[in-house]
This record gives sequence, structure tokens and C-alpha cells, in this order.
Amino acid sequence: MRRTTTTTTRRRWGALALVAGLAAGLLPLTAAAAANTVTVYYQPPTAWGSSVNIHYGVDGAAWTPVPGIAMDAACTGWRRRTIDLGAAGGLQVVFTNGAGVWDNNNGANYRLGTGTVTVAAGKIGSGDPCATASPSPSPSSSASPSPGGATAEVYYHLATRGWSAANIHYRPNGGTWTTAPGVAMEAACAGWAKRTIGLGAATGLTAAFNNTAGVWDNNSGGDYTIGAGRSTVKAGVVTANAADPCVPVAPDTTAPSVPGGLTAAADGLSVTLNWTASTDNRAVTGYELTRTGGATGTVTVTTTATRYVAYDLAPRTAYSWTVRALDAAGNRSAASAPATTTTGSAPPVGGSPLGGDPREDSIYFVMTARFADGDSGNNRGGSQHVKSGNAANDDPMFRGDFKGLIDKLDYVKALGFSAIWITPVVLNRSDYDFHGYHGWDFHRVDPRLESPGASYQQLINAAHAKGIKIFQDVVYNHSSRWGAKGLFTPTVYGTRDEQWKWYYDQPQAGREYDPLVEHDGNDPTLTAAQNAKAKGRPYNGDLWSSTPPADNQCLRWGTPNGSYSQEGYTVYHCQWPSPTGKMFPSDLYHQCWIGNWEGEDSRSCWLHEDLADFNTENATVQKYLIDVYNTYIDMGVDGFRVDTAVHIPRVTWNRHFLPAIQQHAVARHGEKGKDFYVFGEVAAFVNDKWNRGSVNHSAQFFTWKERKEYSPDDVRAAIEQYDYEQLLGPNGQPTSDNAFLRGNTYHAPDHSKFSGMNVIDMRMHMNFGDAHNAFGNGKDSDDSYNDATYNVVYVDSHDYGPNKSNTRYAEGTDAWAENMSLMWTFRGVPTLYYGSEIEFQKGAKIDCGPTCPLATTGRAYYGDHLAGSVTASDFGVVGSASGAVAATLDKPLVKHVQRLNRIRRAIPALQKGQYSTEGVSGGMAYKRRYTSGGVDSFALVTVSGGATFSGVPNGTYRDAVTGDVKTVTNGTLTASVSGKGNLRVYVLDLPGNPAPGKIGADGPYLK
Repeated sequence: MRRTTTTTTRRRWGALALVAGLAAGLLPLTAAAAANTVTVYYQPPTAWGSSVNIHYGVDGAAWTPVPGIAMDAACTGWRRRTIDLGAAGGLQVVFTNGAGVWDNNNGANYRLGTGTVTVAAGKIGSGDPCATASPSPSPSSSASPSPGGATAEVYYHLATRGWSAANIHYRPNGGTWTTAPGVAMEAACAGWAKRTIGLGAATGLTAAFNNTAGVWDNNSGGDYTIGAGRSTVKAGVVTANAADPCVPVAPDTTAPSVPGGLTAAADGLSVTLNWTASTDNRAVTGYELTRTGGATGTVTVTTTATRYVAYDLAPRTAYSWTVRALDAAGNRSAASAPATTTTGSAPPVGGSPLGGDPREDSIYFVMTARFADGDSGNNRGGSQHVKSGNAANDDPMFRGDFKGLIDKLDYVKALGFSAIWITPVVLNRSDYDFHGYHGWDFHRVDPRLESPGASYQQLINAAHAKGIKIFQDVVYNHSSRWGAKGLFTPTVYGTRDEQWKWYYDQPQAGREYDPLVEHDGNDPTLTAAQNAKAKGRPYNGDLWSSTPPADNQCLRWGTPNGSYSQEGYTVYHCQWPSPTGKMFPSDLYHQCWIGNWEGEDSRSCWLHEDLADFNTENATVQKYLIDVYNTYIDMGVDGFRVDTAVHIPRVTWNRHFLPAIQQHAVARHGEKGKDFYVFGEVAAFVNDKWNRGSVNHSAQFFTWKERKEYSPDDVRAAIEQYDYEQLLGPNGQPTSDNAFLRGNTYHAPDHSKFSGMNVIDMRMHMNFGDAHNAFGNGKDSDDSYNDATYNVVYVDSHDYGPNKSNTRYAEGTDAWAENMSLMWTFRGVPTLYYGSEIEFQKGAKIDCGPTCPLATTGRAYYGDHLAGSVTASDFGVVGSASGAVAATLDKPLVKHVQRLNRIRRAIPALQKGQYSTEGVSGGMAYKRRYTSGGVDSFALVTVSGGATFSGVPNGTYRDAVTGDVKTVTNGTLTASVSGKGNLRVYVLDLPGNPAPGKIGADGPYLK
């Protein structure tokens, strides 16, 4: 998602501070500057071996290219590098072993000054560790108890980390650190290590732990604060004045108290249950709900919250629930008093999804407002129409619409696509909101997209009539800066003085925001200059007030804040919504800016000033979003693409939103609802398998269920989940072979731990500058997804090109053809951004907000290439075409993608098969197989070059590209292919599953 009209800068390793870097490169190096250096000593983990690089950015200059500069050996266990700082006073650094493993101070980078510094075990010190004197931090005088002083008895839980031994590296308050890696802890009892430390006059200590082999637990960079007396450290939690963990605990036989106050409130076909929390002598771990009534009889579910929403209910049916509390020992409370309610009527009939395995589809991604204009009556340019340069091109930001998309469904089908991913449809509210990601009224479809006879429902129905699915882009993370109608809309300070009256509409009782009604620029109470500024703006009289609202908490309301607008007008406190201005209630919206994009705050703070961040751990917000998106499920959409999924804790997805989607889809649409496809955007703009080592910010992480119970409180659970998983790190994450063949055999995938969310394959996306890189990186990551065969795979999008390029892909037609050949035959669901089939706007900047015309960007209007008429006789087959669209359909990449779609649709192994490269020689070559019921499809694929496949089943193979037939008798097949983007797909003839032979006619690449 390109977030707003201005550029959001994230701290990224290797991100170039271009202007500063160039300026620094042009300055003469004076003698004084040359003498300004820092010598960095680094003690790498033992497992890193001899290769260590330092990747750094001197203040005011560019970062070194990834992966940085090699460090020299210094003395045993240490590496060294001297860096010229020029005139700078310091720098930021990170370290890597050159094989994708990084030490970036848990996402914060290391901030160093001048002189001689050390970095060891996450600590910054000073001095030369290779000299005879000890560096700082230096060892304390004794690791044993000090006579007459306080002591700290520290127990560390080894079993949580899977360690067999531990060192404790510590510093008494006001004292110095032990020499890394610290002092050995003694075995205490099964799973625990112990050390008693003399504190002298200190009252506590700061500590980190390691497994004696270079693996550290430093509390995610924060270290552990431990007081005097006995403390335990387990799973990242310090318990002060703890019981001795090695003393057996008496069995818990006491049940929790009975939950009270159970209520049941029906809303249509859903029922919301609430109750008061129970208490327990140890801890309540969850609740068991039992439902009676309806045709399904008795149903029991468990939850960790004190609120539950039941969705799988029949209309006009009485149901009754009771709830019991549970504890860790398995004790159950008595049942609560029952709560009974009757569901409402079934909602009006909307639409029905097509159903079917989403891997059978290929996806065409359109920005609806920029694709095809079927109704000029709903075109709107907004307040930035002139400023952006769009007016000069007669190119309003809202130009394409559902009518235009309906009119061109046959174009999409003629390309061979069976699914369309469309940008968000909800009513937006901002100055430049054609993209759809600034939602304001989530219950309403934006009228700038609909027309008489072309509502959203009619688009869904029309697409389904042609066998095309609709995947709707949805946003759970944030609303517009003006909040969300029906949840909360902030009131800002405004004034209709001579400076601002052009901006603020006079409030009118009962009038609401309507983006179709724009200021016409002819207000007689405004000057010509003011009318020019006001033109295109929709009504905003519902958003502002000169007097503070009764519940106002924004400080210094309506007083000048000392700054001025671009026009030189006085800017006032509380004039614009912001997370820190106390204009949003903290229970519904978060109150901070993101500081660390790989930190916990990236899940609980605002992305940008235009994106008010929902408090998704709040029950009211959860219900609002669940109810909103249930209405679109009712309309029959076939799936959701989830924007900014990474900015919501996985535990929240797994507890609330994902179950709600699945339950409602199945309750409403039955078996077809089980195929509802959810794929999330977990943005990771790096080439790492795990996003800079942060599992919580990596795409594959979101495909897994939770494997641990957390606090019933969602806010606390989010923190607990983040800390727990971050502590386990990449090596502690689950793995799967769901995407891989076992030899030549397909096996039933295990989806028991699947979260319900599939993801966009960000790693392949970032590496698609070259198909070979994308292939290699994709293979490397596939064991970390629950099932990578469901990944959405694309080269570029409305946000970025490969390697986080801000331009549309421009590596050439041959490179595009090769990327497509890989995407359409490798695992995953191939996806194409609109216009890429003709290299539309190649090399153009994807987005520049209102600072340049849309016509010059990667979000330009595509409809001119679709003028005329087209009919599709089948997927990938043009029945007839005339006008400009006929010329478009004659382009070489169009021919290529049409044939690829036809080949993929005919071979189940290419759609849903597992894969293997075992016994395969060749650059991009692999075998794939899918077996289910009466279907058994086995294919050998090689892209852009020949390959030999050894150990494959004997039999007759037919190539889907050339029709060539090969009979294998010795388990070996050699495929010859030349030409970038060319392809061979040899399919094995099997009983009841004959190979299709040649599919389609030779084209510019497949021949």
C-alpha cells in the first residue's frame, strides 16, 4: 500500500541518504577530518566463524553497500575495523556473518562515537580488548557472594530456550560488567541453572544470559533488571521474590471461580457473549463455552477472552450458552447461569462466491479508479486536481469505475485470468484518496466507483457470470485521518477567518460528507484566490469547530502553534488530527508514531499522519471491523487481500479476525465459504529469509497459528506473543514440507497449524530483478511458510518494484517473459499488476502523490489501451476484438501470458502441486506433482535453459509447449530449451490422467 500523498521514510539498512552522501563525497578531506576516526572492536557469536562484516552509515553520509565491509582479525574472539568519520561525530553500525545472519541491536542499530569502542553481546564499551588492560565493561571483582553484602540468587530457565547450560553476564547497580561472556551458572534441577551473586552495597543488577556457545538472551536488547533475593528468569519474564523453582510444587486441585454476568446479544445471525473474569489460586488460562439449541445440538468451544462472538448460527433460532473457567492443571469451574437469545432473520440475499481452490486461479490486479472509465459522471479530481497537474491532462484521480471494469471483464478473461484483485472499495476521505486506503465509511461503497446498473454487487455478479473471482483489498489496521464513521470521528479546531474560510465549510445541520459534491469554486463570499483553493473540496463542516468539544483533551485548543502553512497562514494547535494530540480516544485508536519499523511499536502506532491507527486489541474496534467485512462476505466476494497485515499482532489475527472471516464465510456460503482466500501484505523490503532477523515482521510468520497460550487480555497478549517469538528467533520457528514432494510422491499437506492467512511472497517480489534470484530465494524460504503453494507471487505492484524500486519494472520484455514463465509454473498464485502485459509505464515512478500528474506515474490511466470492444471465447482465448484493445491484445507479452494461463489451467501439477529439485540439473528446473482423488498430475519443468531430470518415473512424457514426446525407461529425461523466457513442461501420461500434449500456438517466447 502506498500510504499517503507524501513519502514516508523508514530506517532501512543500506538506505542511501543521497543528498547528504553526495555532499559528503564532494567535500575536501582536511587533515583534521582525516584524523577523526573510530576503531570498532566486535566480538561475534562463536557460531559465526571467521567471516564478519561491519555495515555502517557515518552521520550525514550514505550507508556502505550491503553487506558492508570485512572486519580484520584482532585477537582471539575479536574483529576490528578503523573507520574514517571525516567531520562527523559518530555513526550507526550493524554486523553480519555475510550469510544472512545479522546483529542489528534488535532493530535499533548500534550508535557509536569516536575513539576506540567495543561491541560485545549487545553492549557498547570502550578500550582495546586485545591490550593487556581490560576494556569497559570490565569484570567485577568477584562473582561470588560478598561477605556482609546483599546477594541475588538468580535462577534461569534453560528449557524455554532449549539450552543445556548458561552463563550470566551481569553488572551490579553502579558497578561494572563481567567480562563477556560472563560467569558460568551451575545446574540447579531439570531445566534450570542457578548463580548466587554478591551485590555488595548494590540493591540489584542488570544481566544478560548466553548458552556458552555464542547465543544470547538479552531481553530483546533491553537486558534484565534483577533485584536482591531470589529471582527467576523464564521466557523473558523476571519474577522477583520467587519460590525456589527446584522445590516440587504441590498439585493444583482448586478449580477457578464460576464466571459471572454471562450475557448473550443477538445481531442478525451472530451472537455476542460477554462475562466477568473468574479468579483462581494460580491463574485462569481460558474459558469453555457450551451452546445448546438449533439443529447442530450441543457445541463446545474454548477461548482465552471474556468475550466471544458466535457466527455459525441459524436464523430465528433460540440458543443458550453456559461458560466455565479453566486453569493450567485442567480444573474446571462449575457452569455459569445460562444466557439465552434468539437470532434474527437471515440478511437479504447478496451474492455467492464461486468457490474452488484459489491456487487454480491467476490474478489480475487493478486499481479500479485508474483502469477503465465506464461512466464519466462519477469522475472526480478532488482538491489536488489542479496542483497535481491532473487537470491539465483532463485526468481526474477518480476516473476508472466498476462500470468500466464490467465492460472490460472480457479483456481480463481473454488474457487468461480467472481472478481480479481490486483496490479497497469503501468510502474514502482524504485529499488524494483514489487508491482506496484512506477508509472513512467502511459500511459504504465509495460512490465515485459506482454507477446506475454498475454497483459493487453488480460487478461481483458480472464477474462471477464469466467465471472470474473478485478478491477485495481490505484494511483492518487503520482508517483515514478523519477516523471511521460509526466508530469515531475526531473534531478539530477550525476558523472561518480571512486566512482559512476557503478551507472550512460553514456547518450545516444534517449535512454529511459526500465526495461526489465538490466545491465549484464560485462562492461569492470568497476572493478569486480563495475560490481557486476551495475548488474540488468536498464538504467538511462536520469535522471542525471553533469551540472545543465537551470531552476535548487536546491541549492549547485553537492557540497558534508557531508554525505556518505553505501559504503563510497561521497554524493552530488541534487543527489537524495526530496520534499524540489526544484527539482520538485511546481505547479505539493508538496514540503514538512508529519509531522502529522492526520493533513492537510498528504494530501499535501510526504509520503516517493520514492513517489513524486502530487499536485492534479493543473489543469495540474488533466488532466494528468484523461486522464491516462480514457485509462484503455476504455480497459474495471470493477473498480478501489484507493491507498492512504486519502492523497488527499475529495473535490478534489468530484470535479474532481470521476466525471471524472463516466462520462467517462458511456460515453464509457453506462449502464455497471454505475456499474463501485470505492473503496478507506483510511488507519486508529486504532479501533476507527473515526480515532482518525479526520473526514478528516476516511474511511467513503470519501463516502459522499460535503455539502458546497468552493472557486473556489482548493488549497484554500482543506484547507476550511478540516477546516470546522474538526471543525464539528464526531458528525457533516451525517448519513445514507442505510445498515439497517426497521424492516423486505428493503427500497430503498438514494444515492443522495454518493460521488462515496466506501471504504475498515479499522475498520473491524483492528479488524479481532477475528470475534466477527470485527462484533461489523462493526455494530458500519455502520451508518456513505453512504452505508456500498458496503464496501470491508478483514482480511489481502499485507500491514497489523489485529491490524496493520506486519505478515500474523496466528490465526489458525478455526479462518480463522469463519472470512470467517462472511465476506461472513454479509454486504459488501468479499475479500481474494492470498493464504489465504491455510493459505499461515501464520505468515510470510508481507514485508521487499530488506532486506530479498521475499520467506520468505507474498509476496512470489504462483505459486508452482498452478502447474498442473485445469478447473472450474462453480463458486466454480472444473471440473478437476491435479498436485499440485489439492492438493491445496483439502485444508479445500478451500472447505470452495468454498461453501461460492456458497451459497452467490444463495441468493441475502447475496449479496445486508440490515441487522438488532433487535429481534435477539445470538453472530454473523442478518437478511438480499433485494427487487428489482421481487426479494425478506429474510435470517436469525447465525455464530458459535445458535440464536433466534423474530418478523420475518411467513412462511417456508430452511437452505442453512443443508437443514433443519422450519415453523414459531408465528414470532419466533430458529437456532441451533455449531462449530467455522459453519453457518446457513435460507431463507424464498416467492412467486416467493423460498428458494434454501441446497447448496453444507458438508465440514470441514459447516455441
